[in-house]
Amino acid sequence: MTTPFDLSGKTALVTGANTGIGQAIAVALAQAGADVAVAGRTPPVETQAMVEAAGRRFVSISADFTSIEPIPRIMEEAVAGLGKLDILVNNAGIIRRADSIDFTEADWDEVMTVNVKSTFFLCQAFGRHIMGRNAKGKIINIASMLSFQGGIRVPSYTASKSGVAGITKLLACEWAGKGINVNAIAPGYVETNNTTALRADEKRNAEILARIPAGRWSVPADMAGPAVFLASDASDYVHGTILPVDGGWLAR
Repeated sequence: MTTPFDLSGKTALVTGANTGIGQAIAVALAQAGADVAVAGRTPPVETQAMVEAAGRRFVSISADFTSIEPIPRIMEEAVAGLGKLDILVNNAGIIRRADSIDFTEADWDEVMTVNVKSTFFLCQAFGRHIMGRNAKGKIINIASMLSFQGGIRVPSYTASKSGVAGITKLLACEWAGKGINVNAIAPGYVETNNTTALRADEKRNAEILARIPAGRWSVPADMAGPAVFLASDASDYVHGTILPVDGGWLAR
């Protein structure tokens, strides 16, 4: 029996899916029935094995998001491999940590390019693909708790994730009437490569855990269900939402 969460016949492009949140989402979409293309700098060997184990087609695309130059090629390779695209997950992102008084222009520019500029222009390319087919599409951006809060020692990351939330709302306003749902997931504190330094800092780790009502850091798999929901027909009337998946962090 089909359900509103069934992604059979759908195709998805997920960026930054070799590990962590991107990998968990790519695998979850495949398990729900979607064929998957992934784009990123590191060969997604493990992700490919898991997607193919779910019986779905897989396309790997090499791309560096420190420039928007590869975006047309990413779209071309994804469509060539899968025939079309229905779902876009903008997960690729980087972080740089330093006191704001010492923060460098290079660290500012690189984070903003990967996290905001590349996200917007990939949304644009995907939007053109969907509108050109007169089809329905789903965009899921990956925001952050720092889309709502200021954070500490991550000025460009905070600015970028605030920007991701803004872009999500802007595109929802423009594209909701064109058959494209644009939403974002805002993960709480997740056990990924980006948070290794925080988890290694005993004081910061204890402070973070003390504020999470669920009493634990999340794991990438916690983002899988929300992603399938936002990619599926079950979310057809959800537009411009920044969905916190945070163990209750923002409720404190």
